[in-house]
Amino acid sequence: MPQPLDDAALDQLFRSARTYNGYLDQPVGNDQLVAIWDLMKMGPTSANMLPARIVWCTSPDAKQKLGELCAPANKDKVLAAPVTAIIGMDIDYHENLPWLFPHADAKSWFDGNVPLREVSAMRNSSLQGAYFILAARALGLDTGPMSGFNNDAVDQAFFAETPAVKSNFISTLGYGDPSTIFERSPRPDFDVFNRIA
Repeated sequence: MPQPLDDAALDQLFRSARTYNGYLDQPVGNDQLVAIWDLMKMGPTSANMLPARIVWCTSPDAKQKLGELCAPANKDKVLAAPVTAIIGMDIDYHENLPWLFPHADAKSWFDGNVPLREVSAMRNSSLQGAYFILAARALGLDTGPMSGFNNDAVDQAFFAETPAVKSNFISTLGYGDPSTIFERSPRPDFDVFNRIA
């Protein structure tokens, strides 16, 4: 039976982990990107649909192209980070369900129902984006997830060959520079936003 993680692990994943606005001058290798994917893909999604499609911007050209499509403050973050991941979502994820979810004819649940596919892709790619953050933290890396970019322009620039894929959010990735974080924002106690029914 699984046992609770120790305090050091909980600190690394949640309590001490922060959203970074800048990174140390330390590279992130492609093997680390693969390792993040190999962890995050294990997180649950509805019918194992796995709609997230990620573009890992590591080259100066890719970072410049993405940066030009961001709000000014976010452009600076993208250009300075070792990596920025574009977390996209495939609205036609259902085409892969025959092999991703062979237990039932799950593809038929979504055939011809674009609104259902869109909401499912958004929900489940957002889940995968959260798994991305936790996987990166588990592997000793830091992230800076954000909106503040032109989704349509990013889709055209990075997903033009796969028009069913739309951008959800972006996140910088690297070894966080502690001097770039703000004081921790409030995190309310259980009773503020929760009730047990």
